[in-house]
Amino acid sequence: MATIDRVGGLALVGLALSVVWEAHKLPFGTLGNPGPGFTPTLLAVALAVFGILIVAVGGQSPALGTLTWTEGKHAAAILGASAFAALTLERLGYRLTMLLVLVFLLGLVERKRPLTVALLALFLSLGSFYLFSNLLRVPLPRGPLGL
Repeated sequence: MATIDRVGGLALVGLALSVVWEAHKLPFGTLGNPGPGFTPTLLAVALAVFGILIVAVGGQSPALGTLTWTEGKHAAAILGASAFAALTLERLGYRLTMLLVLVFLLGLVERKRPLTVALLALFLSLGSFYLFSNLLRVPLPRGPLGL
């Protein structure tokens, strides 16, 4: 019987298999000297194990046909914001892209107060940039104006 949990578990297993397929193109390395394919493969195997466990014990969840999409608009907005971020990250830079995405999600989708939106969007976009760029030394796109 196709239940929500079982279908979700199978989707996780499918995702894990696709990650393993792509990661096998990278050098795996050894336990003492892991290569770039080591961590994705390890995480994908863990994801597959959990997906299989969900399939095994997911018989008590509702049938797939009873699934309703009450949050469909939110999901579409998040997907659209993610696509926008993926397409504009290099052009606009990390800080400006994240600022726009957060303003959209918090202000238009979640309808928070403007002051809350402004403070959270500024703090999260600038703070995460500082954390990753300065403290963790992860190179992030700066955009045409150095933003």
